[in-house]
Amino acid sequence: MHFDLTDLRLYLNILDTGNITAGAARSHLSLAAASARIRAMEASLGIDFLERGRRGVTPTPVGKALAQHARTLLQQAERMQQDLADYANGVKGQVRLLCNTTAITEYLPELLADFLRDHPNLDIDLQELPSTRITHALRQGAADLGIISDAVDTQALDTLPFRDDPLVLIMPADHPLADGAPPSFSDTLQHHYVGLSANSALAVYLEEQALHTGLRMQIRIRADGFDGVMRMVAHGAGLGIVPLAALERRTVEPALKSVVLNEPWAQRKLLLCARSFEHLPGYARALLEAFHAARLPANP
Repeated sequence: MHFDLTDLRLYLNILDTGNITAGAARSHLSLAAASARIRAMEASLGIDFLERGRRGVTPTPVGKALAQHARTLLQQAERMQQDLADYANGVKGQVRLLCNTTAITEYLPELLADFLRDHPNLDIDLQELPSTRITHALRQGAADLGIISDAVDTQALDTLPFRDDPLVLIMPADHPLADGAPPSFSDTLQHHYVGLSANSALAVYLEEQALHTGLRMQIRIRADGFDGVMRMVAHGAGLGIVPLAALERRTVEPALKSVVLNEPWAQRKLLLCARSFEHLPGYARALLEAFHAARLPANP
């Protein structure tokens, strides 16, 4: 049996994305090369690590065991790389950061750019996931840091407050719900929505809230990002739900009306989280300190 670090990274990327094609792309390998590596890994033990299905792949019991060992080995390799970075020119560390939609689009671009400018020996592997998947990945050791909504269970994780992140309902000024008392979320589900892309963490979160009411969101069209949602709503395509931060960043058009959502799940706060802040690798701790310094006070 002989697996190298490329094999192990590929295998974990396949598990994290749910299919070999996406895992190969994340590993910067061709599909043919990735498939050959996985077949060679399985052949070396004479056992399958993956169950192939029409919707992707899932790990077999031995594949789950391999994943646990692979994550441990790669974490140790990354920590060794960081420890040696002071002694070797050109050696880089990497922080694995998982975030929800709002964090990536509204709060992090400038902050991460400044951090990378000040830390030339570090790279950041940034991925967007729903908050529940982020907490699972952190518990499994699949990432260093996460930024999540406080609506999810953070048991066994260290957390710090990062931002207030309330969600607001937006609508065309002449929409039937624009007059009168602010509608409840369940009232809005009788109307059409402009949604985010289906794989957006916020889109998944909103659709889960709709299902809790026993209804589904009626998505007429999906836009690429908050700006796209707001522009389509302003021109009459339907309702939308966006973070208040996204609305405040954009000049509000007269044709667009915003309404505070009073549901508790919409009064979100973002949290920084990790399996253990104390045991983070040095480069991940540096990013945590940058986040901590950039925290804003809670809204009054």
